[in-house]
Amino acid sequence: MTRLDPNLGARGGLAMTEKRLSFKEMCATYEVTPRTLRYYEYIELLEPTREGRSRFYGPRECARMTLILRGRKFGFALEDIRQWLLIYENDGTEAQMQSWIELADRQLADLAEQRAQLDESIAELKKLRDSTAATLG
Repeated sequence: MTRLDPNLGARGGLAMTEKRLSFKEMCATYEVTPRTLRYYEYIELLEPTREGRSRFYGPRECARMTLILRGRKFGFALEDIRQWLLIYENDGTEAQMQSWIELADRQLADLAEQRAQLDESIAELKKLRDSTAATLG
């Protein structure tokens, strides 16, 4: 596994590597609510630097946030994302990477099942819609 590039922002573009982001800028950049950002800090997924009452997020925290959001998009639980962050930050041991592969395989199976259920629901709804439309003439 390659390490997460701290120069990449949430949308794949370059993040501000020299400039730190304020709390408000972090929320806007990553399109998260202040409550979400505070929660990620509370559960120690993010560790901003503090200056007085202000919090600032450097390249490391931006890279971690990118990974957190990617993990959430994939449907991983926050504890699974925590393990993923440890692997990326420490280059991961072989056992950690194997564990992550197993976790990813389980998530892929879950997503495939969800897709199958969604496809079935779509087909059923289309059939019902077409039947109703045919009744109207």
